[in-house]
Amino acid sequence: QLQLVESGGGLVQPGGSLRLSCVVSGFSVEHFAIGWFRQGPGKEREGIICSSGYEASTTTAHVAEGRFTTSRDKPKNTVYLEMNSLKPEDTAVYYCAAAWDKSGSLHGCDNEYNYWGQGTQVTVSS
Repeated sequence: QLQLVESGGGLVQPGGSLRLSCVVSGFSVEHFAIGWFRQGPGKEREGIICSSGYEASTTTAHVAEGRFTTSRDKPKNTVYLEMNSLKPEDTAVYYCAAAWDKSGSLHGCDNEYNYWGQGTQVTVSS
C-alpha cells in the first residue's frame, strides 16, 4: 500500500524558509509523479510544484516561482519541498500527492493524483 506522510510544517516569520518532507512507503518515489498542493483558509486547493516520474520534468506555479523547489532523496524515499521568502499568503495546509508515472510522461499538476498525504500546516506570520 502506498502511503505518504508530510512533516516539517510550523510557524515561520515572513521572509523565512521552511522545508517540508514527504515520506513515501510501499513503492519507490522514482516511479511516481509527485505533486505539492496547498489549501489556504477559505480557498480552493491549488497545485504548487509537481514533478513527473524520474523527475523528468517539473512544473512550478507562478506564485512559487523563484521561491519554492522540490527534490527527491531516493535512499530515504522522501520528497522535499523547500520554501524560501515565505509570505503571509503562503499560509495553508500543504499536501504531497502521488500518481503512477513509470514512464515519466506526466507533466504539470493538472493530473489525477491517486494518493495523498494527511497534510501539514504552514503558518507565515510575524
